[in-house]
Amino acid sequence: MKYYCIGIKGTGMSTLAQILFDLGNEVSGYDDAQGYKFTQDGLDSRGIKIYYGHDHEIDKDTIVTYSVAFSADHPEMVRVKELGLTIKPYAEIMGDVVAMFSTIGVSGTHGKTTTSSIIRHILEDSVGCNYFIGAGDGMATKDNEYYVVESDEFNRHFLYYHPRYSIITNIEEEHMEIYDDIDDIRNCFEQFANQTKELVIANGDNDQVKKINYKTDVLFYGFNDDNDIVIKDSILDSEGSRFRIVFKGEDLGKFQVPLFGKHMVMNSAAAIGICHYIGIDLDIIKKALNTFKNAKRRFETTNIGDTVVIDDYAHHPTEIKATLEAVRQKYPDRKIVAVFRPNTYSRTKDFTKEFIDALEVADKVYMTEILANREKAEDYPGVGSNMILDEIPGGEMIEEDTISNLSKEIGNVVIFMGCADNSHLIEGFENILK
Repeated sequence: MKYYCIGIKGTGMSTLAQILFDLGNEVSGYDDAQGYKFTQDGLDSRGIKIYYGHDHEIDKDTIVTYSVAFSADHPEMVRVKELGLTIKPYAEIMGDVVAMFSTIGVSGTHGKTTTSSIIRHILEDSVGCNYFIGAGDGMATKDNEYYVVESDEFNRHFLYYHPRYSIITNIEEEHMEIYDDIDDIRNCFEQFANQTKELVIANGDNDQVKKINYKTDVLFYGFNDDNDIVIKDSILDSEGSRFRIVFKGEDLGKFQVPLFGKHMVMNSAAAIGICHYIGIDLDIIKKALNTFKNAKRRFETTNIGDTVVIDDYAHHPTEIKATLEAVRQKYPDRKIVAVFRPNTYSRTKDFTKEFIDALEVADKVYMTEILANREKAEDYPGVGSNMILDEIPGGEMIEEDTISNLSKEIGNVVIFMGCADNSHLIEGFENILK
């Protein structure tokens, strides 16, 4: 089949395009962003053509899918409709691929990418697997039984999926431009859990996750002793995280992972739980965890002289706080500098106080203006980064043309956060360092 992906450089769409190509389809796509984005690496390596204009031919039997960042009046969306091409939502095509394999659907408000990446790493070291990870990283072959899929609640996308196994890492308020309230979010996760065919692995330390009425078999994991999969004797230090796992009363022994923060131990426990359940040897699991390297833009660290530069996808207050606490774990005696680029007006408006509390974990805070790709400033009058920054002592605005202001942070740990692309900010700072 032939597929044409509009918004092909988006993290999810890029990954889907790679998987469709790997499964033997002809794939091409369109994007507005002509500059380099890390999500295009997998596309370029496969020779997937990316178009930036609106005059190239598209075969009549091509199926078109699109990113929600592209409105119906976008020129390329208008063009494919006028051409009479078949147009399907991104999530529907994802659901078709999910149905082809013994899929492990990893869901949750936070932690999806890291948990998916750990499971992928373990399975690649043992039985092999296909994977869809929302960091522009995907691969598939019809020969693999398992398919690890990051299952996103945004726009209720994951309701198109009916995986064999699923994981729920946590549930809290997020994407409130889409959901009515926390009950609406939880009900959506409940539907996803109950269309899972065999087993749900769920965070038993999260109140909202525990409130779900499970009709599918469920195993709870966490630090609390009433879970089915219990984390014991955790030690978090500058070398990483060490802990034991007790699985339904069976002591699985000690595990070590080169990741930082309590949330990373939770993500690891979920991965251990599902991999042990499907029969992966414990020694393979332990060895894989020891050698795990996180996905792109997840605590991605570069050392330039005595300055540490970290790029992280954290964009929700809970993620930002957990990430900054993880930085404290790894660098307990260093000054921690946060550079945050918010990417939606709605999230900034809904979680202003929470952003302030989270960012104050850092010693110094810089912020850019909001870089929205699916919202318009005029729809959110008065909403801006200053709502957060004005409440943080010593906070400063920064942009690409004022990146030189970061020169006073040479020698510190500087972490760039946000789900929007921070590459130009980081490159500017690294050029100062070099």
